[in-house]
Amino acid sequence: MKIVTYNVNGLRPRIQQYGSLSKVLDSLDADIICIQETKLSKHDLRADLVRAEGYESFFSCCTRNSDRGRSAGYSGVATFCRVKSAFLSTEVALPISAEEGFTGLLATSKGYQPRKEECPSIAGGLECFSRDELLKVDSEGRCLITDHGHFVLFNIYGPRAVQDDPERIQFKLTFFRMLERRWEFLLHQGRRIIIVGDLNIAPAVIDRCDAGPDFEKNEFRRWFRSLLVQNGGRLLDIFRAKHPDREGAYTCWSQSTGAEEFNYGSRIDHILSAGSCLHGEEIQEGHDFVTCHVSECDILMQFQRWKPGNTPRWKGGRSIKLEGSDHVPVYTSLVEIPEVLQHSTPPLSARYHPQVFGSQQTLVSMFTRRQTTEQVILEESESPQIPSQEELISTPEKYDSRASQITMLGSQSNANILPCIAAKKKARLGQGSQLTLKSFFQKRTHRSETSCSSFADSKLFQTDISYSQIEPKGIPSAVDESSASKDCRSNAIDNTQHDCQLDACGSDKGKSEVALQEWQRIQQLMQNSVPLCKGHQEPCVSRVVKKAGPNLGRRFYVCARAEGPSSNPEANCGYFKWAAVLKSKGKGK
Repeated sequence: MKIVTYNVNGLRPRIQQYGSLSKVLDSLDADIICIQETKLSKHDLRADLVRAEGYESFFSCCTRNSDRGRSAGYSGVATFCRVKSAFLSTEVALPISAEEGFTGLLATSKGYQPRKEECPSIAGGLECFSRDELLKVDSEGRCLITDHGHFVLFNIYGPRAVQDDPERIQFKLTFFRMLERRWEFLLHQGRRIIIVGDLNIAPAVIDRCDAGPDFEKNEFRRWFRSLLVQNGGRLLDIFRAKHPDREGAYTCWSQSTGAEEFNYGSRIDHILSAGSCLHGEEIQEGHDFVTCHVSECDILMQFQRWKPGNTPRWKGGRSIKLEGSDHVPVYTSLVEIPEVLQHSTPPLSARYHPQVFGSQQTLVSMFTRRQTTEQVILEESESPQIPSQEELISTPEKYDSRASQITMLGSQSNANILPCIAAKKKARLGQGSQLTLKSFFQKRTHRSETSCSSFADSKLFQTDISYSQIEPKGIPSAVDESSASKDCRSNAIDNTQHDCQLDACGSDKGKSEVALQEWQRIQQLMQNSVPLCKGHQEPCVSRVVKKAGPNLGRRFYVCARAEGPSSNPEANCGYFKWAAVLKSKGKGK
């Protein structure tokens, strides 16, 4: 059995990248796939986003707005289980029960959202917390629990907290303390647990590219290490158990700095485990779940966005869009896992979600003929009476003519409707189309073009009416109009159009030259104002402060190269400079 954990940084972009949800899941080739940061709300749970043939899926979505102003749906986790049958199955991958969240207060395997008057019971080990505290922490869609008989699987997306955000730091502490109590309760009951996901914690110096001397003093890293067996805890970090000394084994990189190029990242995606082995010999030394049942655990680096041979950032690579998440998957392979008792998919499965279940066709709709466009047009215009068999026999010519009229009416309606639809689409596209650079340098009115078109229109008008009223020399009258008059009329129109085209071409050419000169001037100004970094003497890139504070919105310049270790001269040199602030001239008193 293979279990994969993967922070996809948005499920929609990954589906768009691969073409379908099935292709995303098949690329991971695992029996249980735990995904974090789906960025889906409850309203987004449509069949094409949550259902894939051969998989049972379970979702937990954020149901409250972020304190930072982000709307519901900014986090979210999902667990996909590859199974042969969702009903009466003995497969371990198909969970026996499933629970959204970890507090017991959200939707559970009962298959519905508990009502307030029902007062759902708090999960074991969490009785010391109030219901309000539990719901606040458990409403961001950060945990899914699936019970697979031999083990309980936790799919977790840990909160992120920065140093100058005490409220979020407290939220993260409470989140993990609550989870720890839930784990301890299950282990006390003799259950085996597997914890996977993006915990947003790099536990040790070896797991971070730029770890400083005080790195391991961080309270979250101390808490993480206290859970491990080597520090008196009960959990095993499966990756480090298999690769204790591997350096540079990172799972996440900064997108904004291009840190993947120099593998300048951190290992924050984990697979942890605790509990006895299935042999019943846990008392003997060397027998535990990891030793007996985990054959491998590694990082799937082939999913990294940066590929060998990509153009470096400072050589034009910044303009190349890298597809994929800023994380890569981590997997573990389990062996000697026997089948479980026969069971069916839990009611929390996405197949039973109202928006998914309700979108399926009914048996009646499958046998109901849909109206064609022609039928709708005919009904809206005139609904002809259907003749009886006797009428058709007695007066066939009457209904033959009616049939031809109906056919003509349908074709005319189609001919009228289709151009209207095309015109409306064109109008919509025209309204939302983006302005070109040239348009900024065009005058709003073009008198030469206007006068030219007006002159052409007047010529055409005069040509149409003058021959019936006047008879200039050498031009026949309208009554005796011959081919010569038609040639003369045609020549007059052609000459007028030719003159207009020459004027328009000359005008367009002049505007293009003006636009080109103006753009070259703007580029020169930009190049003169952009500083060169001191490490490579190359033009910097500008960025804007997005963090709330006194410098919000202020522009600055940094080295354009990808972030990397300071020992590498090819990496970012660390240059920084604030952009000059343009002060407006004050009015004199």
